[in-house]
Amino acid sequence: MGPLQPESTPQSAVFRSAVPLLTLQHATVVRGGRAVLDDLTFEIKEGEHTAILGPNGCGKSSLIRLVNKQDYPLLPREDARPVRILDRDRWDLFELRSHLGIVSADLHQSIIVANGGGRRNGRDLVLSGFFASHGLFSHQRVTSAMAERTDMALALVDAGHLASKRIEEMSTGEARRILIARALAPDPRALLLDEPTTGLDLVARQHFLMMLQGIAQQGKTILLVTHHIEEILPQIQRVILLKEGRVFLEGHKQEVLTSTHLSHLYGTKVVLHHQGDFFSARCYG
Repeated sequence: MGPLQPESTPQSAVFRSAVPLLTLQHATVVRGGRAVLDDLTFEIKEGEHTAILGPNGCGKSSLIRLVNKQDYPLLPREDARPVRILDRDRWDLFELRSHLGIVSADLHQSIIVANGGGRRNGRDLVLSGFFASHGLFSHQRVTSAMAERTDMALALVDAGHLASKRIEEMSTGEARRILIARALAPDPRALLLDEPTTGLDLVARQHFLMMLQGIAQQGKTILLVTHHIEEILPQIQRVILLKEGRVFLEGHKQEVLTSTHLSHLYGTKVVLHHQGDFFSARCYG
């Protein structure tokens, strides 16, 4: 296992692999007789930091479930490959977790429930990322390389002081740092962040976003799923807008994020503002 450290050339500047990170080709997911994702087609290259944005009910959560192999797309024909991750459509879930680290408020809650209210400490939870489990168990063999990478991941997100702290004793912001370290420890090709600031207060949210900027600058591909425009980091240059399970618009951030486009997306007047390298928006009506 290689060290968790900045690459000589930032991954955001040069795509690390010719193989696309995520490819959706006419992907449709039906739930309850309704298409929650409808003919989605787009491709994200490795190193291409991307934000996926849209109103509630647009299909963001369904997209996460699709990529995470919790839902499966319709197959219009036997040889169809509507979802490919690193150009593969079939994955062992444990292997997939080593390539795609996932952080979400739902995962946070699931880990707390699975651990009887949070009796695991921070280091054990980071180590559990190597096994795609919600805790560390006696039958799992922790190697010296795993232990080393765990300590490095904790240091990378400034969470070394949380290694022995139980998750039930952590603030939401502290626990979210542990989840980031858990996702980073196996050295995945990308981080998939699903509404990662949910439950964080103003200060914790700001610290969390600053930490993500550092991770993006060090070369880890960031896929951010959010409905908060102000969370789109300066390093994110591509934005995909979803509406009613479909791609509404996608492209370079400066071209996609406009008052006109957002007004059509949300069905009300939206005025977009720039604050340095960040965006914010206000709705009228």
